[in-house]
Amino acid sequence: MIRIKVCNLSKKFDLDIAHNDGALAAFLRLLKAGEKQERQALQEVSFEAGSGEIIGLVGRNGSGKTTLLRILGGIYLPDGGSVEINGKAVYLAGYAQGLVPKLTMLENIQLVGTMRGLSPQDLRRKLDEIIAFSGLEEYTHIKVYQFSSGMINRLAFSTTIHSIEKHNPDILLIDEALGSSGDIDFQEKAMQKLNEFVRKSSAVILASHRLGIIRKYCNRALWIEKGQIQKSGNPDDVVNDYVFSKKEQTTSIK
Repeated sequence: MIRIKVCNLSKKFDLDIAHNDGALAAFLRLLKAGEKQERQALQEVSFEAGSGEIIGLVGRNGSGKTTLLRILGGIYLPDGGSVEINGKAVYLAGYAQGLVPKLTMLENIQLVGTMRGLSPQDLRRKLDEIIAFSGLEEYTHIKVYQFSSGMINRLAFSTTIHSIEKHNPDILLIDEALGSSGDIDFQEKAMQKLNEFVRKSSAVILASHRLGIIRKYCNRALWIEKGQIQKSGNPDDVVNDYVFSKKEQTTSIK
């Protein structure tokens, strides 16, 4: 079953909106009156994702990966093209999503779980599982501002993924939610958890700078550069070309 169908998708951002800077910047904008400042975030992007697929997105920061995922998740509206979503989609972004630093780990689990639709009864049933998956059993009553970035990543992902499990999402949109802490063991465990959704016919779109995860777990990869798909296909081939392009760019700068 086709879960996602994207055809000629385009998105622009108006860089003149919501400026909050000083008087000098405002004066310079007046001098440029009539010159609309825009950035083309996506341009004529097309692809499909089916049930049971994990598609990896690779590309430099600012290449358009997050914009694409946010359109698929219904956060942004496209300026052109079409998006067809067949099923319920859940968007997960950033390792600290929804966490409140001044609350304890236990309080944060209760907060995020409630925000994700768990009832008090659900939370009681899931609590031990969430804590065990995070591997942070000794820190349940410690405030999160005292956690390292890797611990925050473990807590946020474990709480979120177990909370949405009840709702059986058809599509998971993962935007760097595995973090970049270098915690390889936890990333492996997290991907195994995502594979449980895949076995239930969910489609997963995963944006990550962890290229080893893209190679190992994805069925297909898309390399996005300057808002366009540069290459689509076998993850090893796509990642190799992407890495080679980065090396070429570094060499040319030198």
